[in-house]
Amino acid sequence: MQKGNIGVTTENIFPVIKKFLYSDHEIFLREMVSNAVDATQKLKTLADKGDFKGELGDITVRVSLDKDKGTLTISDRGIGMTEEEIDKYINQIAFSGVTDFLDKYKDSANAIIGHFGLGFYSSFMVSKKVEIITKSYKDGAKAVKWSCDGSPEFTIEDAEKAERGSDIVLYIDDDCKEYLEKAQIEQLLQKYCKFMPVTIAFGKETEWKDGKQVDTDKDHIINNVEPLWTKTPSTLKDEDYKSFYRTLYPMSDEPLFWIHLNVDYPFNLTGILYFPRIKNSLELQRNKIQLYCNQVFVTDQLEATREPDGTAKTGGIVPEFLTLLHGVIDSPDIPLNVSRSYLQSDRKVKQISTYITKKVADRLKAIFNEDRKAYEEKWDNLKLFINYGILTEENFYDRAKDFALLKDVDGKYFTFEEYRTLIKDTQTDKDGNLIYLYANNKEEQYTYIEAARQKGYSVLLMDGQLDTPAMSMLEQKFEKSRFTRVDADIIDRLIVKEDAPKQTLDADTADNLSQAFRSQMPSLEKTEFYVEVQALGENAQPVLITQSEYMRRMKDISRYQQGMAFYAEMPDTYSLVLNSDHPLIKKVLDDEKEKTAETLKPILSEIKGQEARLAALRQSQDKKKPEEISQEEKDDVSNTQKAIDEQRTKKQQVIADYAKGNDILHQLIDLALLQNGMLKGAALDKFLKRSIDLIK
Repeated sequence: MQKGNIGVTTENIFPVIKKFLYSDHEIFLREMVSNAVDATQKLKTLADKGDFKGELGDITVRVSLDKDKGTLTISDRGIGMTEEEIDKYINQIAFSGVTDFLDKYKDSANAIIGHFGLGFYSSFMVSKKVEIITKSYKDGAKAVKWSCDGSPEFTIEDAEKAERGSDIVLYIDDDCKEYLEKAQIEQLLQKYCKFMPVTIAFGKETEWKDGKQVDTDKDHIINNVEPLWTKTPSTLKDEDYKSFYRTLYPMSDEPLFWIHLNVDYPFNLTGILYFPRIKNSLELQRNKIQLYCNQVFVTDQLEATREPDGTAKTGGIVPEFLTLLHGVIDSPDIPLNVSRSYLQSDRKVKQISTYITKKVADRLKAIFNEDRKAYEEKWDNLKLFINYGILTEENFYDRAKDFALLKDVDGKYFTFEEYRTLIKDTQTDKDGNLIYLYANNKEEQYTYIEAARQKGYSVLLMDGQLDTPAMSMLEQKFEKSRFTRVDADIIDRLIVKEDAPKQTLDADTADNLSQAFRSQMPSLEKTEFYVEVQALGENAQPVLITQSEYMRRMKDISRYQQGMAFYAEMPDTYSLVLNSDHPLIKKVLDDEKEKTAETLKPILSEIKGQEARLAALRQSQDKKKPEEISQEEKDDVSNTQKAIDEQRTKKQQVIADYAKGNDILHQLIDLALLQNGMLKGAALDKFLKRSIDLIK
């Protein structure tokens, strides 16, 4: 029997491993099974080359539990090891100084294992003792047993083993007893090993017998050694892809379509990417692409890492917008700086990312060209991917512009160029800007949509989660173009064809009318109303509520873009536009003049007299230097201005008192609020009762 110390430069490697690997300790099973698969694959390669003349026989990798003994065993019939090979591959660990080790890798189990080649030693994360009972495939080889109890000391002795291969026996530590539970091991095998290229058995299949589940003689195989992505696409049918998708995501709806990746230069990569049916759930759908390395599960965290300020670093194997896809990518050429766990950002990763982006774009373009009708039917699901790509991936717009679509409120679809051609003659304003009108809710904005239609305008439906930031980006891409929601202004000002018509009311009359409506506007939380008077024609609406396109869009974008949160805190601002040409507005105006004329007469006379006095005082003082104006003269100006303000306040109060009792005025305000979903609760109830009274 041989005794010795493992070749490391520090005495406390195992306490370090246990302490700093604990949070990631489930990966030990992946490492153990992967090593067994690798040993088996090596033997198959030797047999193929004629360097192994014996019978391969049953090469199943077997995982077994013995709760009584407290052991988990991984067995293979691969190449096995001689005593010399154990000494070379197990006892010698290239291990740098413990200080550098702790400083650099203390937060990452995977980094420790992968960086130092410690895949086998991950077994000590969960074990108080590990044994290797192994016999080499070489003629005349004898079986040996290696044993270590978690210290640098080990023993090697002769053993009894009839067949080639290795049994790795883990004596599970007291604080890791969950790894003696069948369900836990089954779960981990399904996670990490379900597509490994060598058959893996864990226990036996069960059947219902005599009122309970009992084991049969049939091995319980947990993996598929030839998953769909390893097969030639031409041999597969649609149902094969759909069935595989159900295997990966049992609870998901059927995918829209898929892309089979298969490239061998300048890197090796295979896989299948599925477009799932999603509309508005960005976050919930992430991390559904599984990365494999030679059919060994690596990770499903494929998006690029981010800087502290939230910007994405380059280097994600899958571009950020494609992390919304589902499926599998398998490549032995993806550089991993750890034990099959984290991607290393380098030139090859960027190449692979670019390739995947191109394949996705080519597939979308092909579907669009081959069957546009079917593509349009999928567009409402696809739009999120396309918009996300345009917003986050440099140069993706150039690929997508030929198959990205715009949808109008009638459900018709257009490419960017088709839609530009459609609207350029009717929706170009007097300054040469092309105005893209849109709605994001057909029902709520129906009146505004109809007003646009009557003008011969087309209206887009932009109701997707990323439509608002996408519009801002498209305004930068489209030449002299602007997106404007149909309720952002009165119809004649949405697309200004000529100078606005002159106001038919004099300034004082328009001001009195505005004041009457302004005084009766409701007080809503974080909402401000402005009132303006416009001559819109007798057939236009008497009142309309509009909202600034700029402010609304900034508030929408603030939900997605860091650093713009202050917009979300600003109040919503609306304009109540009064159509001075409409008979109902004229009726309110005539009634206001009649009911307030006598009361306002002395007030207006006083205002006029005080304004004349103020003008004279200022004219006199304008001829003097500031230091020549006495305090008495300054006080005279201040008191005169104060007297004017007091009279104006009286005027506003007279108008407000009148407006308070005008049912038509209140009805018009409430109709505008109702049209915009802003009339609720007691105000809505009052409106309904008033409506009944008005039609009695």
